[in-house]
Amino acid sequence: MAEKNLTAKDILQKEFTKSFRGYHSAEVDEYLDSIIRDYDSYQKDISALKNENERLISKVDELTKQLALSKKNSPVAPGSGVTNFDILKRLSNLEKHVFGSKIESTDDTVDYSQNTKY
Repeated sequence: MAEKNLTAKDILQKEFTKSFRGYHSAEVDEYLDSIIRDYDSYQKDISALKNENERLISKVDELTKQLALSKKNSPVAPGSGVTNFDILKRLSNLEKHVFGSKIESTDDTVDYSQNTKY
């Protein structure tokens, strides 16, 4: 963003030196030129921000349309509702099936010949 030299407080509190017929015109002209430069800077910033805003709005619209299309073309029906809980439940059952048989087979081969008393 362009540099701003003046604030509203600066403009409000500006005092000009007085000459024979009022304020010193060169000083007033110089100050007004400074204000004009700041307003030009503000206008450029506003224009750039408006363009950025329009670009972002169009990007959001484009992404919203893409999301709607992807949901429309999705193979999973909206009512089927496969949730993380369902997936975790299936995974748990699979682990029990795979690892449970290994645990049972190792329990059968435990050597009980070493009697230890507690």
